[in-house]
Amino acid sequence: MSKTYTIGEISEMWGLPISTLRYYDKEGLFPGLERKSGIRQFTETEIETLRVIECLKKSGLEIKDIKRFMDMCARGSETFGERKALFESQKSAVEAEISRLQATLDMLNYKCWYYESAMTIGEEQTKAMKPEEMPEAVAEAYLRTHV
Repeated sequence: MSKTYTIGEISEMWGLPISTLRYYDKEGLFPGLERKSGIRQFTETEIETLRVIECLKKSGLEIKDIKRFMDMCARGSETFGERKALFESQKSAVEAEISRLQATLDMLNYKCWYYESAMTIGEEQTKAMKPEEMPEAVAEAYLRTHV
């Protein structure tokens, strides 16, 4: 028999409020969740489901769309294409967000260097520097943000 976990244990393991787990259950996101004397019994199946739910949430999918995904899962292998398309779409969205965040990080790195340099050698000298005179990582960040 596989190990089961209470909702409290899952809440602690995942850092999620119990109310969130109850909401997921109410929305039908744990279709095979069993109860023993009214107490939810989470298994590795629900833990894997929770991994997917949290991944899809972090990728920007709303609960109603995650529910649609779970419904596709319940319909079986005939929905593999739809499910793959959903994950490809979310992957593209995450890649775009990473790109936007990388541009932000590049500017932050450049500005941190800029002010450190300005405090060390003066702002006029720092401002006059060409990318080839900057440290390599700073120059790369500068060039990516000043196109």
